Amino acid sequence: MNFTICDIDSYKSIFRGRHHIYAIRWEKDGKSGYMPAYKVDWNDYRKHKSTGGSFKDYSKKEYQTLTDDALMRHLQGIETIGIYPLLEDNTSYFIAADFDDRNWKESIIKLHSVCSKHEIPSYIERSRSGNGGHLWLFFEDNLPAEKTR
Repeated sequence: MNFTICDIDSYKSIFRGRHHIYAIRWEKDGKSGYMPAYKVDWNDYRKHKSTGGSFKDYSKKEYQTLTDDALMRHLQGIETIGIYPLLEDNTSYFIAADFDDRNWKESIIKLHSVCSKHEIPSYIERSRSGNGGHLWLFFEDNLPAEKTR
């Protein structure tokens, strides 16, 4: 699918989070997760590793900034990224509630109903695993985390 700069601008108008950092999804040996995307001089890192160092203690890595190119790769399905919704001032423009317990379907529908009752738009998404879900809430203004929680 071809995406345009308008698509990216629309995406950024909804998913407003930190710009100086984003997460990238990894998979290895049947496990998966997210970690910050870094700029790394891989030749220098290999030298560091050859002397017993690890990526965790490698001091020359820098966070990659969230660019339109990174968003385009995500929208095209080339890589899966995540944004950090909690801003440095402890506010956010959206939240996603994660439901993974045994009765996640009932729980997510119950919260969705409460949101609807109070005229708060919310959106349900099934987790990648199929064994859970997320309830998304988006705000026009950035709100304090203590309020959105």
